[in-house]
Amino acid sequence: METETRGRWRIATVPNALSVLRLALIPLFLWLLLDVKADGWAFWILMFSGFTDWADGKLARLLNQSSRLGELLDPLADRLYIVIIPVAFAIRGIIPWWIIAVIVARDVLLFASGPLLRSRGLLALPVLYIGKAATFALMSAFPWLLAGQLDSVVGTICYPIGWAFLIWGVGLYVWSFLLYWAQTIAVVRTMPRAGAPTTGGMA
Repeated sequence: METETRGRWRIATVPNALSVLRLALIPLFLWLLLDVKADGWAFWILMFSGFTDWADGKLARLLNQSSRLGELLDPLADRLYIVIIPVAFAIRGIIPWWIIAVIVARDVLLFASGPLLRSRGLLALPVLYIGKAATFALMSAFPWLLAGQLDSVVGTICYPIGWAFLIWGVGLYVWSFLLYWAQTIAVVRTMPRAGAPTTGGMA
């Protein structure tokens, strides 16, 4: 048990290295996209980041290298990519700003549920599959949309595919937000405040 506990707090693991690399690529991506406008290189960074997002979870299970740090780094990288990349795309005029408003408002309002959960002794709600699907759709949309900027047949094909993923991802993102808040309201209604005295047993 002690060995297992120490393993949970490991830092130097392959999955953690991939998550740190994914975070480190964000400023490089922004420089390529907004400064030098090297869309081809920016595209490959998005593809590589998407691959590492898939690989770190697989490797954590395959190599038995799951850790508490990894559980923090992976969603942090996802949140940053989902906010920063659309903002960069909006600055370039690839997507409209209302998409950014929906994504940011969803995350801000979801963050606002934290104090309510902590008042009931919970740190967070279980991750919903629909939330993971939303993240997958959004992360898939960005490379397609970037490839859609090419002035060629490839761009003509990729652009509508990117928008299909984007609309799907935003829709799932909003739907997962509604489900999380429904669960939060249920928790607040059914669970006593943390530390509050209880009367009687469980029904």
